[in-house]
Amino acid sequence: MATAAATPAPAAAAEGPAGPLAAEFGQSLEGRILFWIAVAFSLFQLATAAHVLNLPSQVVRALHVGFLMLLGLPFVAALAGRAVRAASWILALLGFAVGLYQWLFYEDLVFRAGDPTQFDLVAGVAALVVLFVAAWRIMGPALPIISGVFLAYALWGEYLPAPFDHRPYDYAQIVDQMAYGTEGIYGIPTYVSSSYIFLFILFGVFLERTGMIQLFTDVSLGMVGHAKGGAAKVAVIASGLMGTISGSGVANVVTTGQFTIPLMKRFGYRAAFAGGVEATASMGGQIMPPVMGAVAFIMAETIGVPYAEIAKAAVVPALLYFGSAFWMVHLEAGRSGLLGLPKDQCPSAIAALRKGWYLILPLAALVYLLFDGYTPLYSGTIGLALTVVLLLGGAIARPISALALRVLFWIVLGLAAAAFLKFGVWIIGAVLAVLIAVNLATRGGRATLLLARDALAEGAKTALPVGVACAVVGLIVGTMTLTGAATTFGDFVVSVGEKNLFLSLVLTMITCLILGMGIPTIPNYIITSSLAGPVLLHLGVPLIVSHMFVFYFGILADLTPPVALAAFAASPIAKESGLKIGIQAVKIALAGFVVPFMAVYAPALMLQDGGPLTEALGFPVAVAYIIFKACVAIALWGAAAVGYFIAPLAWWERLLATAAAFSLVLAVPLTDEIGFALSVLFLTQHFWRRRREKTS
Repeated sequence: MATAAATPAPAAAAEGPAGPLAAEFGQSLEGRILFWIAVAFSLFQLATAAHVLNLPSQVVRALHVGFLMLLGLPFVAALAGRAVRAASWILALLGFAVGLYQWLFYEDLVFRAGDPTQFDLVAGVAALVVLFVAAWRIMGPALPIISGVFLAYALWGEYLPAPFDHRPYDYAQIVDQMAYGTEGIYGIPTYVSSSYIFLFILFGVFLERTGMIQLFTDVSLGMVGHAKGGAAKVAVIASGLMGTISGSGVANVVTTGQFTIPLMKRFGYRAAFAGGVEATASMGGQIMPPVMGAVAFIMAETIGVPYAEIAKAAVVPALLYFGSAFWMVHLEAGRSGLLGLPKDQCPSAIAALRKGWYLILPLAALVYLLFDGYTPLYSGTIGLALTVVLLLGGAIARPISALALRVLFWIVLGLAAAAFLKFGVWIIGAVLAVLIAVNLATRGGRATLLLARDALAEGAKTALPVGVACAVVGLIVGTMTLTGAATTFGDFVVSVGEKNLFLSLVLTMITCLILGMGIPTIPNYIITSSLAGPVLLHLGVPLIVSHMFVFYFGILADLTPPVALAAFAASPIAKESGLKIGIQAVKIALAGFVVPFMAVYAPALMLQDGGPLTEALGFPVAVAYIIFKACVAIALWGAAAVGYFIAPLAWWERLLATAAAFSLVLAVPLTDEIGFALSVLFLTQHFWRRRREKTS
């Protein structure tokens, strides 16, 4: 019963993304205004998610982008000169005014859709200009330039030679396509950002405030801290656990990395390798259910399947991704002779869970709701509400000295909160109202309410780069929808790889990786899936598998220099060049490159039916077989990349391991048999050589 009496203590605030957005709001008048704009932004999103404020989807999207402009432009200009700050505020207010315009004149705009007035065109151009400036200031030049190229293609592509040309489009038609309706700025990416993504970012921020990071770190240290290379293994496991609630690679780096990177350096890992481990593990948070990255929600909307199906397809690849990272750091530790922490310095994982088990309850409720068929929007709203109940309830329970009363309080509060399953969402709203009223009456309660207020501002700040990316990439989607550019690219890939699926997959992978050198995961996925998704589907790859293939390499692309966002986020913590960290991150993630290829040839790896393997063995056996084969292939790829297994590898052993792994990845006749035979040969001779060296 003692564990039931535990109460959550507020955790330190997590830092935001690296770069301009890492700045604090500050205590100046301008800083306080920005802070309250951020709070208002979060409250607006919560009100629309909980249907307290019922607005048309188009209006919610427009106001969402308006808030992004209003908060983002002055925020990144806060440290600039007076002229730059003034210009940023003017553009920010203009961007927000466009959102208000779409709200106030929503019905008029709907009735004259396709036939905009002169003022509509002026407002549309203003929205485009402000968005491009905001994207450039917040995310750098790469994504705005790419989006600008697509917009220029819509305007002047008619003058290009065949087959790259398209029919002429009127200027008014292009502005209407991009700045109004649901094809351009306010397309599916912005819809997902304004509903699911923002909500789950807030969910992660509030969970962090309850002390979830400390729980994950203690459990990880207790499990593997004492093992060979334990410091790096702690980073992998803690980041994997953090990924279940965050879905943001950069956010994971700057939270768990504050502890794990210095720990790895202290125990002998090179700074670049330590940063690379954290960056690799943190980026994997985007494919770790239940709270995956923003791309997963966009994917669910794009291909029209429940989010739970996306999460189900991601489970095994996510575990294999983290397993491969875990394996790589184990091999590196063996090669470099790095030991773990002394056992007496590691906390007990069981004791940590006994102390903080209640922190998992909102996450468990989220998983239950998602897989019970509820929408991500409803599930996220309930998960967030339960987290706030936990935070505010802890402030009330903490001063209660009698154990029995504390236990009774949590039982009553838990039953009241769980009543939403029978009586609806309003019951949680009522519980929160009571908790807020009680907290206002005590000093500790008021401090907790301030913590919750700060979390609202933190969530809005964290959502800025994601939301702006979703809005600006909508221009690319709008251009491809208008001009049919995706079909031109698809015809090219089909003509090259029509009789060779592997070649088409390689072309798609290269496209993802090249795009990933300049743009983040979200626009990378949207562009590449729009171009290559239909091609892979035409070549017989199942729908979810084809999109997960693009998603997976979009994440791996985020580790590739020169723009490796997670690596540069780790740079100031590791005190090492972001470029060097990025190179190490790619090396650590290398073994994971085999997973999406294997899933294409055997959809059972993503728990999808179909494919010759499933037809031959049956679904359960096919799943077990392909997971075993993937583990063997990852083990061999890792050994070949690091040059170590149970002992250093000779050059010819590395070639043998590479050949065996490559054979297991391919799914043409006899390659599995050849791959397993080469694997046995590699293991036999390596153990024999190791034994002979020991005896000599």
